[in-house]
Order: sequence, then structure tokens, then C-alpha cells
Amino acid sequence: MDIKPNQMNGAESLVHTLLNNGIDTCFANPGTSEMHFVAALDQIPGMRCILGLQENIVTGMADGFYRIAGKPACTLLHCGPGLANGLANLHNARRAGSGIVNIVGDQATYHRSFDAPLTADTDALARTVSTWVRTTCSSAAVGHDAAAAVQTARAHPGNVATLILPSDSSWDQGGVVAERLDPPTPPPLDPFSVEKAARILRSNTDVLILLAGSAVLAPSQELVWRIANATGAAVMAQYVNGKIARGQGRLKIDRIPYSPDAATEILKPFRHIILVGAKPPVSFFAYPRKPSTQYRDDAQFHVLTRPDQDGAEALLALVEALGAPPAPIPNPGPPSEVVKGAPTPEGLAQTVAALMPDNAIVSDESLSYGRSFYQYTYAAPQHDWLQLTGGAIGDGLPVATGAAVGAQGQRRVISLQADGSAMYSVQSLWTQARERLPNTTIILSNRKYNILIGEYKAVGATPGATAMNMLDLSNPDLDWVKIANGMGVEAARAATLDSCADLMRESFRHQEPFLIELVI
Repeated sequence: MDIKPNQMNGAESLVHTLLNNGIDTCFANPGTSEMHFVAALDQIPGMRCILGLQENIVTGMADGFYRIAGKPACTLLHCGPGLANGLANLHNARRAGSGIVNIVGDQATYHRSFDAPLTADTDALARTVSTWVRTTCSSAAVGHDAAAAVQTARAHPGNVATLILPSDSSWDQGGVVAERLDPPTPPPLDPFSVEKAARILRSNTDVLILLAGSAVLAPSQELVWRIANATGAAVMAQYVNGKIARGQGRLKIDRIPYSPDAATEILKPFRHIILVGAKPPVSFFAYPRKPSTQYRDDAQFHVLTRPDQDGAEALLALVEALGAPPAPIPNPGPPSEVVKGAPTPEGLAQTVAALMPDNAIVSDESLSYGRSFYQYTYAAPQHDWLQLTGGAIGDGLPVATGAAVGAQGQRRVISLQADGSAMYSVQSLWTQARERLPNTTIILSNRKYNILIGEYKAVGATPGATAMNMLDLSNPDLDWVKIANGMGVEAARAATLDSCADLMRESFRHQEPFLIELVI
């Protein structure tokens, strides 16, 4: 690798190397061990630094940034406990296939043996969510290791890479700036897999093409529709996806349902399932006397691409193998209209679809209230829909914040956000206000963990007074208008869909963030 010697410390070589490798955004919550990195960021132009008030906000923002910008940002986290605070949204990011470079400060190499209070097994924590982990113990190696971290993060479909930086490797002189490393190309397609998929599609009528990753984006949708139109195969997406292109001109792709019974029923017709970046569908959780798998016992799976391969390339090869002619994507139907009256899941979904601006981004952590949103928003203007991918709640607000940064403030971001999970990462509102981001947050305020009430019943139990008290968010009620105002975000409460629609329209006219508490 071509590197250039410089008279600088390790932290300065780190910033220069990150910039050389295309990292221009840092989501940060720094501490003492990272002060030399902070100083280097202050002295070297080119890095946009965005403060999060808790580490799970920082990691969630980096996830949302990658989903929209298509390139990694770095995070700055303080020692093992700071990384631990951010693990939940790094778990979600890993499931989304998001590329992130974590810079985690650590005790100076000579100080670790004294077992100071913040000393932790940071390496072990990092490995729970990272594809690549390295501890850099000399200033001369910082640039080299940082370039390798970015290279890993940029590999398809996106990976979490964690660079642990003892403080003396930051402050010692002898830093070396590393040049840009190109990411590895995705593993090549298997021509036999393409040939087999074509044969299955030609000779069977009970075939499902199951999509995930890049296969649910707009270019892939055009290809998969040509295949489905030519062969009669069904097309679905897995239940959770980092980003799906939706709206007018996009393919109407249903997802496998969350409910095990509903998923089993919808998959019952298919004996052949072609996987394009997807995995065989299983239930989110185990339930008494129900199977973990959701497909029929005699189902046969055919892997067209693994998650680390290029789904769009594979679909193009399959189009060519089948000789599938171009075909216009069907119109998803007439646009929705604003619904009036008392809030319902269906009415809210139709209202959001009717009012969202062109090219909007939806960050969906609506949980149980929003399970029916999807089917009512197919005919909305073109937009990207971001989901909670790993099941660790608390990603909706920070993902929305990072998405707005990734879109450079040029796209409206709409958060459909359950109130209970919003409290996990409410500090995101402060960052939205500080950065003046175009975020509209709709808090679904039912003052309870409604999803857990449903799960309680699903495992065969009846919630009593003690259980309901643990699932209740009233006494006292959360006042979301005051919470948002305290974070610097303008807010208002709505009790009807009419009022919610008026507030949405008003929020879309301004660059600044706005929060709507919708009482449901």
C-alpha cells in the first residue's frame, strides 16, 4: 500500500486518511480518550461533525446516513461503555447491511494494566456487531488500519468496522497518512445458479422470488418485474429491509407478514422459493406449539444470490437467460386522499401517502400500530421506506436524523414513530434542531407498549394488573409537545386525522424539524 510519511500524530493521520477514503461525516459523542482526535477534527478541514447526546443516537444516525447516502460515515465513541451504549443500533445497522466505521477511544496502552474505572474488554464488545475489529497500538499504524476499516465498511452490501484507538496511539508522533483503498468487488455470480433459477421458473407455476438488499431498490424492481411478467412467478420482499424504493412507478412488492400464522398462510402456495439476497423466512420469535419456519415442509430453496453478492447483476443475468422482454411496471392505483375523523392505522397511512412530498424518506418504527401502513402507501409519490431491521427498538428517530444528513437536507424525512420506542432515543430531536434538518416526526401516542401486550397474548398468557402496569406509559402521561420543545423542536398535538394533516402540510413548508403528537 502506498503511504506517505508525515510529521503528525496518530489522530491527525486518522483524519487525513478518513478524508482520503471518502469519509466526510462523523457522528460523535466523544470523551477524554478521544480528545486528540477531536483536536485533529478541529484543525483539519473537510469533516462534518454532528453531535449526538447519547451513543445509540450516534450509531443510529450513522445507520440512517448510509441507507440514504450509500457511503459510510464514522462514529466517535468513548471507550467500551460508550460503544456498549451504541450496540443496539449497531445491531440494527448490521442487519440493514449498513457500512459504518466506528472509532472507539481506549485507555493508553501503558495504562490498561492499572485497571482504571473505564477499562473494558472493548474488543469483545465490538465483535458482537462488527465484521472487522482492530486495536491499533502505535501511531504509525493508525492510518493503515483506518484505510482497512473503511475498505471493509464499503464492501457490499455494507459492513460495520470498528477501530479501537488507545489514546497514546492518537497523541504520539509518527502518524502516516494512508491512501484510498478500493473496496473488494462482490463475489461473482454462479452461472449455474442463474441457469437453475431460469429452469425452475420455466417449468413450475408455484414459484416465489424472495427479495432483499439491493434487490428491492428501483433498478432491480424493473428487472424482477420483467421476470415475473414473463414467467408468472410471484414476487415478495422479506419482512425487514434497510431501504425499499416505493410509490408511483415502482413495483408493488408485498412483504412477508410479521405474524407467524399470516406468514405461513401467505407462503403456503410456494414449493419453490428463489432467494435474491434473502434468507429462508423464519418467525421473529418462537411461540409455544408453533414452528419457527414459515414455509411449507416440502419447500425447495434456490439461492440466486447471497446477501454479499450483487442482486441487480443476478437479476439482469436471469432476465437474459429467460429472454424476458421489457415490461412496464403496473400502476399501483390512484393516489390516496386525506382521511378525516378519528385516527386509525389505515386512515393515517392514506393521509401520509396523500401528503408526502416527492422523493420523501419514511423512517418507520410504528411497530404494532403501523403493520397495515404498507398496503395503503403503494400509490404515494416516489419515496424510500426505511425499516427497523434488527428488532432492537429505538432506531426510528436516529435513523431518520442520519437519513436527513445523508440526503444533505434536500429531502423531507417523515418518522412514523411509536411513543414507547421513541423514548429510547428521544435525544435525536435535539440533533435535528441543532442541524436544522427537515424532519417531520409523527408520534403515535397510545401511552402503552402495545406491541408487547400483543406478544404477551401470543405466548399464551393473559396480562394481569402487574403485567399491564409494566406495559403502561401513563401515570404520568408523556407530554410530547413539551418534550420536543425542550429539545428545541416545534411541536403540536393532534386528536384527529384532519388536524394531523394540517400540521403535516405546515411542517413540509419549512426546513426545520417539527413533531406531531397524534393521540391514538
